[in-house]
Amino acid sequence: MTLTNASAALKKYFGYDQFRPLQADIIQNVYNGRDTLVLMPTGGGKSVCFQIPAITLDGVAVVVSPLIALMKDQVEGLSANGIPAAFINSSMNADQQRNVETALLAGYIKLLYVSPEKLVSQSFQPLLKRLKISLFAIDEAHCISSWGHDFRPEYTQLKFLKSQFPGIPLIALTATADKLTRKDIVAQLGLSDPAIFIASFDRPNISLTVRPGQKRFEQIVEFLKEHPNQSGIIYCLSRKGCEGLADKLNAKGFRAAHYHAEVPAALRSKAQEDFINDRTPIICATIAFGMGIDKSNVRFVAHYNMPRNLEGYYQEIGRAGRDGLPSDALLFFSYADLLSYREMFEQGDASAEQKDLKLAKLERMYQFAEAPVCRRKTVLNYFGEPYDKSCGNCDVCKNPPQHFDGTLAAQKALSAILRTNQRVGMSLLTDILRGSQRREILEHNYHEIKTYGAGKEYGYDDWLFLLSQMLHVGLIEIAYDDHNCLRVTDEGKKILFEGKKIALAMPQPKPKPGEKTALPRVTEKSKTQMLREELLQRLTALRRELAVTQGIPPYTLFSDLTLQQMADARPLSDTEMLEIAGVSERKLQLYGDAFMGEIRRFVIEKTQAGERIIGSSNFISFDLFNRGHSVEDIAEIRGVSPMTVMGHLATMYERGELIDLSQWVSPEECDIIQGALTLFEEPFQLKQIHEHFNERFNFDKIRFAIADFRRKNK
Repeated sequence: MTLTNASAALKKYFGYDQFRPLQADIIQNVYNGRDTLVLMPTGGGKSVCFQIPAITLDGVAVVVSPLIALMKDQVEGLSANGIPAAFINSSMNADQQRNVETALLAGYIKLLYVSPEKLVSQSFQPLLKRLKISLFAIDEAHCISSWGHDFRPEYTQLKFLKSQFPGIPLIALTATADKLTRKDIVAQLGLSDPAIFIASFDRPNISLTVRPGQKRFEQIVEFLKEHPNQSGIIYCLSRKGCEGLADKLNAKGFRAAHYHAEVPAALRSKAQEDFINDRTPIICATIAFGMGIDKSNVRFVAHYNMPRNLEGYYQEIGRAGRDGLPSDALLFFSYADLLSYREMFEQGDASAEQKDLKLAKLERMYQFAEAPVCRRKTVLNYFGEPYDKSCGNCDVCKNPPQHFDGTLAAQKALSAILRTNQRVGMSLLTDILRGSQRREILEHNYHEIKTYGAGKEYGYDDWLFLLSQMLHVGLIEIAYDDHNCLRVTDEGKKILFEGKKIALAMPQPKPKPGEKTALPRVTEKSKTQMLREELLQRLTALRRELAVTQGIPPYTLFSDLTLQQMADARPLSDTEMLEIAGVSERKLQLYGDAFMGEIRRFVIEKTQAGERIIGSSNFISFDLFNRGHSVEDIAEIRGVSPMTVMGHLATMYERGELIDLSQWVSPEECDIIQGALTLFEEPFQLKQIHEHFNERFNFDKIRFAIADFRRKNK
């Protein structure tokens, strides 16, 4: 199997002309039969990395997925693209499961989604051994690691796949895993010399904003007013908080529902279905919501309370803007949130080691919220991706703090870390730099190192503030598996030994409670923008109508990005429609006529109303011609020459429209003209061909012969 097959499948089933970064390399690795670990951010295209091999290889791909909702969503999306897929889980009755098993054994299914519990069960093993399996895919693979943020014990039993099916490639995929978690995934699954692919975690289309939590309801109302009728998720810390916020938003005129683990299953399912199908735009939820949501048109994710760790935060905001369009992530934080989580962790049943890990990651989350460092730089460095610029699309970059040359302060801290053999945490390091007489310092003789007391010019809180910045920009890191001790990174060593400079920010004054930032002045939209938005609204309404008829979520029919490209390009032929990203052959067959029909009606209505639709001139002439007007009539109606109208008709014929050419050029004449076209180069010049035949054929005959030639050779 080659990447040529993979590219053909990508275009045929998904409607895309090229792979995203790393996807082709990952697919080739699977074709080579090698185990693979893939780290890609939410919305980065992980699923394609196993779906394309599954489609193109013999047999069935078994996909391990942690949630029923996620399986259902994936299978619906694949089925909409004409790909045979199914799931087996606890939501099915015996007859339904038997039907899927029969289809599997007959070779009709290319992707089978199962839960880890189902996969490891004794009842499932006989079926598994009878199947011709092309590959195993472990989705949400961070769940296998106790160092991960969403550990699920049942995932740890999946190691049997490599021992019982040694010749079948296994691909493990996750959106959020730090170095420790990645290492653990490989060990827990028993991967054999895996290729590890780490895509950029950068999601530049998501604007990141962090605000103090004072008057957060008033702030969220203003935020929602800036996102009218758009889909979004608001995460809350508690179940009670979800319900209360949804009720208050509904009272304010918004359409919101709540979702958490204690909501009865039927109501929870209805809330999710209403959100997926665009009936309820806002969902107020705990983190129980989201992993099973593949909805591409979520325009915002807000955290009403601070998340418990950076992994969870980045995974959750990644549910916005999966279609690549601009989206917003808003986070509120307060010290009260920090205390609530601490109490929750300390009262939990986790081991002491797990509690310490959770508390350390919680502290890191709070430092992120407080730090005046580019948000994107902070997160990317956390996941081990160097990012030495400012993103320009976060609240810190849009309102940058004052900086000073922090090289000397950084060198003092970095030197102290190394002189203590990298055995201290942030609090103890701060006390060493300030010359504290703390017992631990004296016991370990840290008061004898050269940098003891070298940072007395800064207070305790100031040092914590500076150290958190050093952490966020990647000069130091925390060894969570070694008592949360600080380590100096390669970037930090450049500051210490190679003369590299670093700018750090001093603490900024906190905004006053209730203080509002001035909203940008709304600029008037141009006529072209208004027409585009009107067409987009009509296409969106058509999508919703068709989705209701088909019983599928609107975004699985076409994404927002695909509709926006339609509104921009206004495709009026099959060829043009296939050039729109996300329009596969199957979707063109099912929905192409409906969407092109809506675009045609829009163009005709606006033209008749005296509007000028840029780029639609060819179609307008063709429409008038179809309604019985002669070329001369059309020229007079439109205020152009008959020759121009003939050019419009020739172009529409070339695009695939039904026009009888014989009224202008006979088949014999067409053959003669086309026989001479090899003597000329594209773009063909009518005058040259006219002179080549000693003016035997007029320009109209030549024009239509060329159009026919191009149409046949597309």
